[in-house]
Amino acid sequence: IDVNECTNENPCTQTCVNTYGSFLCRCEPGYELEADGVNCSDMDECSFSEFLCQHECVNGPGSYYCICPSGYNLLDDSRSCQDINECETRNFTCTPQQTCFNIPGEYKCLDPVRCEEPYIQINENRCMCPAENAGCRDQPFTILYRVMDMVSGRSVPSDIFQMQATTRYPGAYYIFQIKSGNEGREFYMR
Repeated sequence: IDVNECTNENPCTQTCVNTYGSFLCRCEPGYELEADGVNCSDMDECSFSEFLCQHECVNGPGSYYCICPSGYNLLDDSRSCQDINECETRNFTCTPQQTCFNIPGEYKCLDPVRCEEPYIQINENRCMCPAENAGCRDQPFTILYRVMDMVSGRSVPSDIFQMQATTRYPGAYYIFQIKSGNEGREFYMR
């Protein structure tokens, strides 16, 4: 008659399975059987793949969990991170005069446009140099300020924006150039 080794004293650290003339030890999910065939040790799921979590994997007893950096929420799949748009959730500290601009993981407070002499402000993002002002002779007629999102992960090269000259002023000529912010030569015009 087979003796059920699992009924009296469980020789295994987790689950005991009786067999004819012997027994087997099994481990719960997230644990692996050690070489002695009796003890179970925690399996480090994070060491199996760097793709378990989008940001950081944390091993725990019998399982793992994912965490996201500050400024991101963990999505329902428990693996992916999504940027928190502080400007939409009104969780920012900009003054009423400033504009909140969301960037990955945080936000920036953008000061309002201020036109430098000899320019005068036409609206919240446009400056004009009056033709009657002698200091405007070799200056652009208008300067338009735009703030744009540049999403990471896009293929390059790619067009970011397009500008077009108008024929509103006959005889005028147009010069398009990057005035600043391109010290690393990441951008070019065509």
